[in-house]
Amino acid sequence: MTETLPDFAPILRAPGEGLRNLAFGERLIRIRAAETAGRFALWEEPVPPGWGPPLHVHTREDEFFQVLAGTLRFRCGDRVWEGGAGSTALLPRGVPHAFRNIGAEAAQILVGVTPGGFEEFFVEVAAAGVSDPAAAAAIGAKYGLDFLGPPLEG
Repeated sequence: MTETLPDFAPILRAPGEGLRNLAFGERLIRIRAAETAGRFALWEEPVPPGWGPPLHVHTREDEFFQVLAGTLRFRCGDRVWEGGAGSTALLPRGVPHAFRNIGAEAAQILVGVTPGGFEEFFVEVAAAGVSDPAAAAAIGAKYGLDFLGPPLEG
C-alpha cells in the first residue's frame, strides 16, 4: 500500500491557542487556510444573546457550524430552523444565510469553511479597524461575500 502525504503539516492546538480576532465580535481562529494548503479554516466564536450577522451569501466556500452551547436560529435560503448544543448546520455556498442567538445566554459555536480563506476577511477587517457596514461590504467583496439584508429577527 502506498501512503499519500498531504501537502500540509498536521495541526494540533491546545485549548485557547490560535489567532484572537475582534472583528464584529470575538473569535479565535484555530486553523487558517494558509496552514491547510487552502483546503479548510476553523474558528470558535461566542455569540451574545440576540446577536447574529446580517443576511449574506458566500460565493466561494461552504460554511458549517457546530453549536457547542446555547441555541441558534439558522436561515439558509427559505429554510429556518433552530439548533441547540450538539446541533450542526451546513450552509452551502451561493445560498443566502444568517444565524442568530435566540437564547438568554451567550452561545458558543465552532465554524468551518471549505475551501479556507474566508477567515482572512475577519483578519483584514480587524487590521483596518472597520466598523461601518459600507467599509465591511467593500472588504467582503474581496472575499466573495455579499451582504443582502438585516440580521434574523429574534
